[in-house]
Parts: sequence; structure tokens; C-alpha cells
Amino acid sequence: MRKCLIAILATLALGSLFSCASEGFEVDDTGVVLAFSQDTLSFDTVFTTYGTATRMLTVYNRTSDNLRLSTVTLEKGRASRFRLNVDGDTALVARDIEVEAGDSIFIFVQANVAPNDSTRPFLEEDAIIFSNGQRLPLTAWGRNAVYHIQPADARWVVLDPDHWDDSRPHVIIGNALVPEDKTLRLGPGAELYFGDAAMLIIDSAARLVAHGTADKPVVFSSLRHDGWYRFLPGQWQTIWFFNYSTGNVIDHAIVENATGGLRGYPGSQLAVSNTVIRNMADCGIIGQGASITGRNVLVYDCLASLTVLMGGSYSFSQCTFANYWTYSARKIETVVLSNLMNSAAGVVAGDLLRADFADCIVWGTYAAGEVLLSFSDQYAMNYRFTNSIVRGGEWSDDPLFADPREDDYTLQEGSPAEGIGYRFD
Repeated sequence: MRKCLIAILATLALGSLFSCASEGFEVDDTGVVLAFSQDTLSFDTVFTTYGTATRMLTVYNRTSDNLRLSTVTLEKGRASRFRLNVDGDTALVARDIEVEAGDSIFIFVQANVAPNDSTRPFLEEDAIIFSNGQRLPLTAWGRNAVYHIQPADARWVVLDPDHWDDSRPHVIIGNALVPEDKTLRLGPGAELYFGDAAMLIIDSAARLVAHGTADKPVVFSSLRHDGWYRFLPGQWQTIWFFNYSTGNVIDHAIVENATGGLRGYPGSQLAVSNTVIRNMADCGIIGQGASITGRNVLVYDCLASLTVLMGGSYSFSQCTFANYWTYSARKIETVVLSNLMNSAAGVVAGDLLRADFADCIVWGTYAAGEVLLSFSDQYAMNYRFTNSIVRGGEWSDDPLFADPREDDYTLQEGSPAEGIGYRFD
């Protein structure tokens, strides 16, 4: 009898315990006000049919009352272009979400915008609705785009420059080729966005001619721009000029967030002017036996700014090569000049016919110097710095950039570099 009484008391106590825990949560208590990590959850450019990176919202219960939300959902329901993950619940309507007093939960949000006929950015709106009566707005700027997608069974997608239209952004997924005897012409405001590991290849006997303006530069950038993706290096591969691709021009452009910005192969020719190259996981400009000229070019936030291998011919004037790389350990100078190159077949070499720098700035965090020379005496090695500030060189005065940590490479008043380096419009 005593054992039965103990068992009954234990059962009652256990039931009482669960009953207290359940009653400790107020269901849809409109008197409990949640706090949010931000007032509106906003997404920057979202290309139609292509989802965004995930954004996170933190929901705080800063009161002394426990709260159970019977529902958390989207105001537009199934018609919404947003999707939620509410503390692990991915249902269209998340139910019975408990937020203890003084605790918080996470809501993860993605946006996927439907295409329409607009050639301009357009706003997509919705809101997260909480059953306690609160509402948090969601916004995403959508853009329609032209997609170029590499087929699974091909090395690249072949572009059609004869029917190219700059009125909408172009998105490249995989490798895209400008074929022989064709010229891809990009006008002011043209935009090319690249997916993961994508590249633009200019075939032999093909050309890229990109002419932007100071107000409407041609943009070569990464597909993702949400949050920290905006400045993240290595999101796509490169613009690759194959052997003997000549007559290439890039003027008034921005090239950003790739592994290597511009890569020239032997015999290729490229003229770059009034252009910013930034956020490269490897190098801003790479020349392998190429012919490259640069005028008024700013290269920064790259593992290295300029790498010349296997010789070639190069000329830069009024350019700034700045290196304050912080994404990883940097073990190379920002400008490398060499008539050699390591390859799978061994070391190959070629004459460095010319590497001229006039009115340039080469500066960075390497106190010992920011130019590396690597060469074989058996091949020509011609280089010259004229009226140029070079860290570790003959004129090695700090150019006094305004704030390189904030990507401001204008010159402070009294800078010794006044009149040289990249000229900001």
C-alpha cells in the first residue's frame, strides 16, 4: 500500500512539474513586446529567379515573462517571394515558438524575386507577422537579367556579341566565351555579374571593348552582394585573354570580387584606363608574356596588385598599386616582375621587353619593399620606374593615403604623391 501511495505521489508531482512548465508560457500575450536586431530586414540587389544569401534576424524577449507564439508567418503567405526558417521550423507557418524570458531565437530569411518586364530595379516587399501582434518589414530590390549558363556537357557557353543588349545586367554561370572573330562591345553602365568560379574568356582573334564613363562605369562583379559578399574576394574567376587576342580595351570600369582580375596570355594585348580593380583573392592584373598598358588605374585590396611572368611588354602611367590585404597572410610583394614562370612542364621564360612605370604609386604594408624582381640573365629584363613612389625603392616616402582601411585612396593634404598615382574624377 505504501509503495502504491509513493508511486501515485510521484506521478502527481511529475504531472504538476510539466503542468507548471506549460503554464509558464503565455500564449500570444499581447502584453509581451519582442525586440528585433533590426527594424527592417533588407536585401540589396536580388537577381530574378536567383536566390539570395541567407540573412539572419535575432528576436529578443527582454521581459520577465515567457512567451509562446502560436504562429510566425509571412504576411503574403504562399505568394511571398521570401522564405523563413524560424528557430529551425521551415514551414510556411511556424507554430508554437517559445521564447523564454531574457532569451532569444533566430529567424533566417531568403529572398527569391520573380521576373517581370522591367529594365530598372524594382522593390519587393513583405513582412514577418508574429501572433502577439508585431510586424517586421522585409524588403528586396529585384532586378531582371540576361543569363548565360554553361551547359553541363560543354567547356563554356558561347556568347553572341552581335545581339548583345546592355539594357539589363548579364549574369554568367560557369564559363562564357567570346568566340573568334567576334567583338563583345560594352557601353556605359553595362553590367556583368559572375556566379561561383565563373569566368569570361576572350578567345584568340576575339576582342573585348568596354567603354564606360565616369558616371556610368562598366561593371564586372560577383553575383552575390548581400552583406559581407559585397567586398568578398574570390567569388568568381577572371577575365581571361587567350593567346593573340588583340585590340582589347577596358576604359572606365570596375572589376571586383574575383580570384584574378585581368589575365593576359602570350601575345594578347590589353589597354586599361580609368579603371578600379579591387578585392582579388590572387592578383589584380596578371600578364604571362602579354602586352598590357595601364593609364589611371587603381588596384587595391588584392593579394597582389600586378604580376608579370614570362616577360612581355608593359607600360603603366598615373596608376596606384596599393596593398593593405587583410583576408589572409600575405607572402608576396604587391608588384612582381619576372621573365620566368613555373609551369607543369617546368620553368619557362621569355624576354621582358618593357615594364615602365611613370607617375605611379606602389605602396603597401611590406616595409622591406613592395616590388619583387625575379629573372634569368639569359632573357631580357627591362624595367623602369620614373617619378614614382615605390615602397623600398629610391623614392620611398609614404604617399599619405586618406584612409586605406576604409578604401579611401585619395591623398591627404601635403602628400608627397600630389599629382601622381590614380586621379579620382
